[in-house]
Amino acid sequence: MTPTATSTLRNEHEAILKMLDATDEVAKQIECGSVPEPEILSGLLEFLRLFADRCHHGKEEDLLFPMLEKKGLPRQGGPIAVMLMEHDQGRALIRKMAEAAEAFAAGDAIAAKRWAAPAQGYTQLLRSHIDKENNILFVMAEQLLSDAEQSELSVAFEKVELEKMGAGTHERLHKLMDSLCSRIFSEAQTNKVSSQIHDGFGVRPA
Repeated sequence: MTPTATSTLRNEHEAILKMLDATDEVAKQIECGSVPEPEILSGLLEFLRLFADRCHHGKEEDLLFPMLEKKGLPRQGGPIAVMLMEHDQGRALIRKMAEAAEAFAAGDAIAAKRWAAPAQGYTQLLRSHIDKENNILFVMAEQLLSDAEQSELSVAFEKVELEKMGAGTHERLHKLMDSLCSRIFSEAQTNKVSSQIHDGFGVRPA
């Protein structure tokens, strides 16, 4: 059975939330004095730009929102307007993260801290955004759209994903997500154990 369009978007939210957790963890490590590998920052940005924004938000902006407008949901002054505004706010934060990540990769050691602040702003924004979509906008969509319209959107989603990202990119990004999360949370656990060992001896790590 083909998943509905809204269930596809909800499933994509789960992947995005996983990467928001990873982004928060890296920001926390930076604030605690850790120095991330440049490819960690660039990898997180690649996923958020391509999957969260270009693919996921692209499906909403190009397909779901226009169909909801045709069903009578206004673009201005309602939930669609709020979602579009938050998409733009997220893109502004991503640009700040990208500028800091590029400076860090070029050798600016303190640029990592400049990455952490917009990263935390982005994760906070997106979590609230996802909650609104899951519990308000998508519920409204499921009430407004027929089964045939959901199926029409699902087919269009697959087409727009190929157009915006290219064949195989979805699978590559999910592998990137798994790899980054494994590295980020493995390092977090290592740091936690190291801290506990030092605490046990009454010594703080240098």
